[in-house]
Amino acid sequence: MKHNFKWLVVLFILITQSTVYAGEDNLDWLKNKIVNKVPKLKGHIEHIESSGIWDLYEVDTDDHQIIYTDKNVTYLFAGEIYQAANLENLTQKKLDKINAVSWAELPLSLAIKRVKGNGKRELVIFSDPDCPYCRRLESELTNINDVTIYTFVYPIASLHPNAPQRSAEIWCAKDRAKAWDQYLLKKIQINKNTQCDLSDLEKTQSLAEKLNITGTPTLIFKNGQKVPGVISTNDLEKLLGPH
Repeated sequence: MKHNFKWLVVLFILITQSTVYAGEDNLDWLKNKIVNKVPKLKGHIEHIESSGIWDLYEVDTDDHQIIYTDKNVTYLFAGEIYQAANLENLTQKKLDKINAVSWAELPLSLAIKRVKGNGKRELVIFSDPDCPYCRRLESELTNINDVTIYTFVYPIASLHPNAPQRSAEIWCAKDRAKAWDQYLLKKIQINKNTQCDLSDLEKTQSLAEKLNITGTPTLIFKNGQKVPGVISTNDLEKLLGPH
């Protein structure tokens, strides 16, 4: 579900100090108060904890949002809070933690594996072969070395009607990695046969839903950080770490 909360409070952008509220490990009382005042949130609250900022609490919802409220549930607002001293985005930092993916639990056997250089660094990408942003990302990746790339083929038919067909052709190719590179970088199809076991592509669809991946490309780094969209070569290098 998506909650389109309007900004009810906007003065929290500049934060100069924080106050930690102790002894409130069990916040069921606050969850009950929120549900009583906003019934549509019933069943959609995953976790609540003190934000450590004034008397604000973080309410994590099942659609991977953070909503802030006070202990009296006078206000609810969704937005980003920054630390004034260094402009660190505290909301995004928390969202990264909430949405982190366990690398050990990723079924890498479902992905197309490409090794560049020593392959020491590792990267997972959920990608649609007909997604123009995925093509841009592949172009950026040509500048990256010493990395093993695991590409989960994730066609989104609602956006790209031919993507499931293209995905099947790539998956059924004798050399999937070569077929992927040729199609994404050069728009060349090296195989049109789709007569192979496509069950792994179906499993990838289920995996993407489980990980709340709704767009392509979506990148997952070894530390579990999930990053949607195209990122530059420089940012890729920073997030991948040393060779």
